[in-house]
Amino acid sequence: MTFLRSITFVAGIAISSLAMAKQLPDFTDLVKTLSPSVVNISTIQEQKQSSRSAMPHNFNDQEVPEIFRDFFRGFQQPPGQQPRMHPQSLGSGFIISDDGYILTNHHVIDKAEKVLVRLNDRREIEAEIIGSDQRSDVALLKVDAKDLPALEIGSSSELEVGEWVLAIGSPFGFDSTVTAGIVSAKERALPGDSYVPFIQTDVAINPGNSGGPLFNLDGEVVGINSQIYTRSGGFMGVSFSIPIDVAMEVANQLKEKGSVSRGWLGVIIQEVTRDLAESFGLDKPSGALVAQVLSDSPAEEAGFEAGDVIVKFNGREIGLSAELPAQVGRIAPGETADVEVFRSGRSVNLKVTIGELPSNEELAANRAQPEPKERKSLGLVVQDMTSEIKERTGVDAGVYVESVGQGPAANAGVRQGDVITMLAGQSISSVEQLSDIVADLPDDKAVPLRVIRGGNPVFLAMRLE
Repeated sequence: MTFLRSITFVAGIAISSLAMAKQLPDFTDLVKTLSPSVVNISTIQEQKQSSRSAMPHNFNDQEVPEIFRDFFRGFQQPPGQQPRMHPQSLGSGFIISDDGYILTNHHVIDKAEKVLVRLNDRREIEAEIIGSDQRSDVALLKVDAKDLPALEIGSSSELEVGEWVLAIGSPFGFDSTVTAGIVSAKERALPGDSYVPFIQTDVAINPGNSGGPLFNLDGEVVGINSQIYTRSGGFMGVSFSIPIDVAMEVANQLKEKGSVSRGWLGVIIQEVTRDLAESFGLDKPSGALVAQVLSDSPAEEAGFEAGDVIVKFNGREIGLSAELPAQVGRIAPGETADVEVFRSGRSVNLKVTIGELPSNEELAANRAQPEPKERKSLGLVVQDMTSEIKERTGVDAGVYVESVGQGPAANAGVRQGDVITMLAGQSISSVEQLSDIVADLPDDKAVPLRVIRGGNPVFLAMRLE
C-alpha cells in the first residue's frame, strides 16, 4: 500500500512539473525570427602612439631583452604615417526600417570617428550617425543597404510588471546571445537620467548588450537595453531598458532635424518625505516638492511658488518626484499643460506653457545664485513656519527660532521658541527674507525686532556690532 502511495505521489509531481513546463514560454521560434535584425556595433577611434610604445607588433617593454630596449625605443613612427586604428566591439543595435535605419545607445557610439555595423549574415558596413542624444542615451544610425529585416515596434506603455521579455545582443562580443526574464518594475528613475522612465527587468544584460532590443512575447521591440546595476561589472539581477515609446520619439526627432527638443518647466524639485508631507498637510508622502522656481522660466510665468507640491501633471498623478521630469520632457515646447499643486493646505490649479529644455550649460547658469551680500550673523538658527509650528504657536507668519547662540539676537533678548515677525519695520515671512533684511542692516545702530512669545507680541531693540 505504501509503495502504491509513493508511486502516486511521484506521478503527481511529474504531472505537476509537466503542467508548469507547458506554461513556460518557448522562445525558439522568436529567436529564429528576430535574430537577423539584431546587429553588432563596433567603433574605431584614433590611438596615438608614443616613441616608448613604438615597438614591433606583439612585443611589450617587459618582453624585450634589456640590451635591445633602448634600440626599440629609438624607433619613431615614419613621417606621414597615420596612427593605427583599432575597431572595438562596444555594443548592439537593431534594424528599425528596411532601408537601413538602426537604433542603439548614445554611449555605444559616443566620440567614435567611425562606426561599423556587423549584420547577422556577417556583412560589415560603415554607418552614418544621423543623430545622438545624451540625455536619453539614444542614437540613430544609417547604413547603405536595402531590404533589411526590420523589427516590429511595440508599445512600452502596455507592458505589465511580471510579463516575460527577451533580450538579444552581443555581451562580451558574443553575437546573437539570447537571455530572458520578466519585467520587474516600470518607470524607474536613475541618477543622471531624469528624462527616461526606465523599464527594470531581471533579464541578464552584460557589457555589449547595450543598444540591443528588448522584446515581448509577440516579438515586438518594447525597449532598448541600456544599463545594469552591478558591483562586480557583471549582471546581478537588475537591468534597465529605455522604453521604446521614448526611444522612437527621440529617433523621429533625430531623423527629422538631427537634435531633440524637450519640454521644460523650470523648477528644481525634491522628494516629499513622510515628515515633509505631514508638515505641508498632505495625506501621504507623494508629489514633487518645488524647492526653487528658476528665473525667467515657464513655471515662474505661470505662478509656481517655492513650497508648492506638484501632485498632478496633465491629469496624471505624481507619486514620486522623479516621475515629473520625464512627463514634462515628452511635451512639445509651446504646448499648454494643466498642473495641480498643493499650496498652503489647499489645491491650486495652474496652466503653464511648456518651454524648451535649455542645454546643460544654460541650466547651470540659470541655477546659479546671485552674488550674496555680505553675510551678517544674528547668532540664530531659524526655520520657516510649518503647519505643526503654526498650530503650536498660534502664529501664521514669521520664522521660528530653533536655537540661540552668542550674537546680537541673544544680546537683544531673543529666546528659543520665539517667532520673529518683523525686523527694522519690515514683516518677516520666510528665512530667505530675514537673511536679505539682515544683510542690509546698518552696523552699530539699534533696530526694532518684533517677536511673538507665548502668544504675545514683544518688541526688542537689536544692535549689530
